[in-house]
Amino acid sequence: MADDEIIKVDDINYAIYKIGEWKNDYEINQIGLSREIPVTENTVFHVKFSMDEIRNTKFDMSDKQVNGFVAIAEQLNPKIQEMDLEEVIELEEMEYQNILKELDDLELMGSDETVPIDGEDYLIYKLEKEHHLTKSFPANEFTRQFYISELKRIKEALG
Repeated sequence: MADDEIIKVDDINYAIYKIGEWKNDYEINQIGLSREIPVTENTVFHVKFSMDEIRNTKFDMSDKQVNGFVAIAEQLNPKIQEMDLEEVIELEEMEYQNILKELDDLELMGSDETVPIDGEDYLIYKLEKEHHLTKSFPANEFTRQFYISELKRIKEALG
């Protein structure tokens, strides 16, 4: 294989996941609704950073200021819309803490390992900075197809 077909696991320009299930069930946090489980230290860092960015974004709802996960859930999830806002805020905090614990407990690949970019064992996303945001793009056809089906599954799950 040529060098450009292999990704070093510690390359910060890629996020690498496996298809799996989270230990807990999640209603609010979109990361917990996904079946993408990080397999590298850099990917865990990226996931935590993304969650913090969403949580640090504040919105005014009713008489409260809420984070981005609560605001998104209130807009998109009919089940959450039926809940009292205080309950949603508490649920989001519990989900966030559970996801952090799950991320910290993951068995990760060694930083010296490599993966083929066109393989089907891992979901691989190319990360690109655009202004202050990091955008991710499927790096191969396997990941692109999974990403499309995952978005559809999450949309259907939300109602």
